[in-house]
Amino acid sequence: MGRLAISSRTIAQIAERSLGECYGVVGLKASGRLRRALALRRRHEVEIKAHEQGIELALHVVIAYGLNLAEVAAAVRSSVSYEVERQTGLEVGRVEVLIDDVRRRD
Repeated sequence: MGRLAISSRTIAQIAERSLGECYGVVGLKASGRLRRALALRRRHEVEIKAHEQGIELALHVVIAYGLNLAEVAAAVRSSVSYEVERQTGLEVGRVEVLIDDVRRRD
């Protein structure tokens, strides 16, 4: 038998792609210190932590102006959790949605 290792970056990419399908999400936004540190590299902020209860994801998102923020956040939690679990087989214990900004869709 072998071993399967899934990188944090792979999990982040799955989360980012599932966000692209969520109604009301304009995008992801790197916050503060990370934004400055990654100014030369294109990368979004998805924080991942492993716990006994499963993995925990924190997503910094930008939501479309005028929508119900709580409803969009609930849809994001559901979609991201489902896709990460489906594609990796890992249990997602928690998905935190941190709304960094609201703006109009272009």
